[in-house]
Amino acid sequence: MIHEIALLPIHRERIEPFKRAFADVEYLLRRAEGYAGHMLAQGIETPEVFNLIVRWRSLEDHAPGFEASEDHRLFMAGLEAYFAQEPQVYHVEAVMPGESPAPGAFTFAE
Repeated sequence: MIHEIALLPIHRERIEPFKRAFADVEYLLRRAEGYAGHMLAQGIETPEVFNLIVRWRSLEDHAPGFEASEDHRLFMAGLEAYFAQEPQVYHVEAVMPGESPAPGAFTFAE
């Protein structure tokens, strides 16, 4: 299991429309092969920067998998007008898994 972390810099005046646009296209992400959940989080100190954290079964499920798909093209087309800069994307893998979260704690949308 890996996590994709995408830093999404949004035009400050377009934050609320971006949230609505994301809700409109997230189904494209949810139906991707190897998708295992996601979280969209807004920065506290930098509210114009969102973190999209996606859990994937493998790196290949994300890239080239989802990234090479028509669904990815449509997903990005629905969001790119809101980006203030090119998003930065990287991947991480747990090297020391923590304890299971308590009920009601941080979880990913599936």
